[in-house]
Amino acid sequence: MIRLFLHELRAEQRLFWRSREAAFFTFFLPIIFLVLLGSVYGGDRIQGFKGSTYLLAGLLGYGIVATAFAGLAITLVIRRESGVLKRVRGTPLPAGIYVGAVIGSTLVVIGLETLAQILIGHWALGAGWPAAPGSLAVAILLGAASFAALGLAVTGLVHSAEGSSAVVNAGYLPIVFICGVIFSVKSMPGFLQAIAHVLPLTYLLRLIRDVFVDGKGLTSAPGSVAAIAVWGVVGVLLASRMFQWEPREA
Repeated sequence: MIRLFLHELRAEQRLFWRSREAAFFTFFLPIIFLVLLGSVYGGDRIQGFKGSTYLLAGLLGYGIVATAFAGLAITLVIRRESGVLKRVRGTPLPAGIYVGAVIGSTLVVIGLETLAQILIGHWALGAGWPAAPGSLAVAILLGAASFAALGLAVTGLVHSAEGSSAVVNAGYLPIVFICGVIFSVKSMPGFLQAIAHVLPLTYLLRLIRDVFVDGKGLTSAPGSVAAIAVWGVVGVLLASRMFQWEPREA
């Protein structure tokens, strides 16, 4: 089973890097945003943080959402509507191995993206190194798993391959700004702050900034960890009911 999983994981990695659109929008775009925004606001102070550090931590979170949620959901909807998932379901490859390999490939991309962002943030923007690298890795893994579950769940809401990108992007891009990836949540109107406080990305960003800057362990932020985990469980429960292998287009 392990050999089968690794074989499928390698296949998923090849598919990802051969897709220029996927590689750009889920891997390179967060890095481009980091360089552009860090060059403009890197020397400012944002919510008590150095601008470059605040942006780096925020864009680490953005990269997770863009890859584990949006990228995963769009890819699986396209594969479902093109009949790929139906054909996979009809092969001897266990469904769990296939889905696990798809998510595993997503985690590999997030790991590489995180490493690239940290190196660029440090050497080009002066953001510094993570104060607690181990805790940061666990926080990123937790966030990636939670948003991957939500990405699987949201595939059930998208009915066509053509509309997958529009629906998913319309859902997650406003959340990126509301939750404080680039700007402080405290500078937003009260109703937007209220919305932000129930979204998982807010707690992921808070957790990343705590461990990146202050070097806090995950046990020092139980509220953020619990919120991310709860959203992950919700995603798993919804995905188990909503994820489909058959095309939904008429």
